[in-house]
Amino acid sequence: MFQRSIGVTFHDIELLNLAFTHTSWANESSRNVDNNERLEFLGDSVLGMITAAYLFRTVALPEGELSKILSSVVSEDSLAEVAIKLNISKYLLLGHGEEMLGGRKKKAILADCMEAIIASIYLDQGIENTEKYVLSWMEGQIKSFLEGRNDNKDYKSMLQIYLQKRKNKCPEYMIDHTEGPQHNQKFFVKVFLGNKCFGPAEGHNKKSAEQNVAHLALKQLGLIEEND
Repeated sequence: MFQRSIGVTFHDIELLNLAFTHTSWANESSRNVDNNERLEFLGDSVLGMITAAYLFRTVALPEGELSKILSSVVSEDSLAEVAIKLNISKYLLLGHGEEMLGGRKKKAILADCMEAIIASIYLDQGIENTEKYVLSWMEGQIKSFLEGRNDNKDYKSMLQIYLQKRKNKCPEYMIDHTEGPQHNQKFFVKVFLGNKCFGPAEGHNKKSAEQNVAHLALKQLGLIEEND
């Protein structure tokens, strides 16, 4: 069903099954079951490369602006938005605890699964078919961003641009601590702007925590409104 919806027929269906296997399912299984974290790691890089190459070919903007677009369209919010459209949550394998906590609606889980699916297609089908799959929805995300209809705000890029204009160093992000079990951890991250420290702010993964602490820093610096 899912293969038909994305127009890909896997040679090794176990790769796709693995892409949908959350750590909570693997941890609760009585068998030795792998999870999708390694696929997520690979998919993140493949997604970034495909999207960056497409932006280079099609968008005539300076490097800084291209980086801003790239960061937004491959963000957790953007990937979760696509995952909802593709009904990814229907196929997720979640442990009972994560299921009870509403894991099928969590942006971090949906975004991570999207990256794992990209990796599974890459390993099974090669780069050309992976590029076709990614661009089938990524072109729309980029178009929405360029037309100003994308509500996803990349606070890390906003903070970096603010500092670059003042010829300061780049923001430095540091994990302060983590909380919760391994399959449902919360990350608490601080950001340092020179001698100033903001945070910590929390997120369900390191990426989202960094976005949240950048958001906090921008508000405390008076660069965005409290309700932005």
